[in-house]
Amino acid sequence: MLQDDLKTQMRAYMEYLRSDVVLEATLGSDDRSVEVRGLLEDIASLSDKVTFSDAGTASRRPSFVIRRAGSVEQVTFAGLPMGHEFTSLVLGLLQVSGHPPKIEADLVEQIKALDGDFHFETYFSQSCQNCPDVVQALNAMSVLNPKIHHTAIDGADFPEEVERLGIRSVPQVYLNGEPFASGRMEVADILAKLDASSVERAAAKLKDVAPFDVLVLGAGPAGASAAIYAARKGLRTGLVADRFGGQVMDTAGIENFISVKETEGPQLAGALEAHVRQYDVQIIASQKAAKLVPTKQPGGLHEIVLESGATLRSKTIILATGARWRQLGVPGEEEYRTKGVAYCPHCDGPFYKGRPVVVTGGGNSGVEAAIDLANIVSHVTLLQRGAHLKADKVLQDKLLSLPNVTVLMSALTTKIEGDGKEVTGLTYSDADGGLHHIKTDGVFVQIGLLPNTDWLKGSLDLSPYGEIVINDHCATSVPGIFAAGDATTVPYKQIVIAMGEGAKASLSAFDYLIRMPAVQKEVELA
Repeated sequence: MLQDDLKTQMRAYMEYLRSDVVLEATLGSDDRSVEVRGLLEDIASLSDKVTFSDAGTASRRPSFVIRRAGSVEQVTFAGLPMGHEFTSLVLGLLQVSGHPPKIEADLVEQIKALDGDFHFETYFSQSCQNCPDVVQALNAMSVLNPKIHHTAIDGADFPEEVERLGIRSVPQVYLNGEPFASGRMEVADILAKLDASSVERAAAKLKDVAPFDVLVLGAGPAGASAAIYAARKGLRTGLVADRFGGQVMDTAGIENFISVKETEGPQLAGALEAHVRQYDVQIIASQKAAKLVPTKQPGGLHEIVLESGATLRSKTIILATGARWRQLGVPGEEEYRTKGVAYCPHCDGPFYKGRPVVVTGGGNSGVEAAIDLANIVSHVTLLQRGAHLKADKVLQDKLLSLPNVTVLMSALTTKIEGDGKEVTGLTYSDADGGLHHIKTDGVFVQIGLLPNTDWLKGSLDLSPYGEIVINDHCATSVPGIFAAGDATTVPYKQIVIAMGEGAKASLSAFDYLIRMPAVQKEVELA
């Protein structure tokens, strides 16, 4: 099952096992069960500390439990954890054996203190880039607290179950049989839903944080770059990180990041986080900004009020809050989100195998999504509201060569329809205002991005599109506040450009700080 290169990697990982581990499988006679058996037998052959057994009695076939021998620590996988979930499998083995998960000490204490009966189930697809974060978080929690149980389920291996539950997007998490959450989450996010007082405790811990020289908001390419450059200048640097990577986490293949021939979003996001953590940067994780309060006196301290209620102060601020998927804003979109309305073709495409879908948007992201989905679904209809596609010509040529793709120009989506459980169709208007109906099982929205700047309205200058207005030095309309990346007016929203802008914003902040009057500094130090 495992190729030679993966066996070599796995053999190296097995050296970190601290206790004996049992792989207990529940298998059938189907092809997938044969694959799971092959995978587990290969893993067991790589270490004397791993034992394979096929004596499992679980209800799902194929499935397997990773259990520490003679103990209660365990995690469960139903289906085949390959693709993006292979890392989850490796980490599950290590953590069940006793290797500590990389979770902050206060969160570990909070996990261990949870009291109750928590049976989590996470549905994933092997192509989903956000699913491993959820799977790994819940696996780690189940290892740390015996009252927490988690099963990670490959939806492709249990189609009847997925159909019964109406799952059309991943990750989807159920707790004790009831819907719990959807989309990417980390440990802190899960704990916030389980423990209402966790938000208050997190805010309390930030109460006495000393002012920063540079406070960066956002941990995507721009924010990570800004934090690294500031820390290298010896400045007291803080980084408010809702999630490392930002939009990069939702990006599949990356082939235009100079010097790296090919990578994937989650890998790049992990590299960004690892690089930031090499420096003396205070990372304020799983927090979002709610309000900017600029100082009223020159050289004073700006304030950032977080959604948790905590307030952070800094001499300079770098806004690198990025952007999010733009929504259609039509009836039915919100109602059928995750029930047929999707925004990530790489994550959710596999759930539409053999089904007709619609893609809205004729730019690069829309055309790329249509090309990707055409390999999975029965038919793709792409709706472009203008008279021409806006994607690169090479992408248009590829799209138009596909036999199961229809492109409709001057088509404006007006409504998404469903039966109360899932999407059944879509209505669009043509150039003359006529209405037309398309039967479809899914609608993939790919109409561009919106900057994450709603919370900044009234505190500094924004463009008509909501972007933060900056000059050549990344300075905003407020002295001492800078901005970088996709949230700004800088043209061309690209990873490499965002990184460069983040570095520029940090250097500009440093220049601003060294030019502050000496008297001002003495007052602040007094």
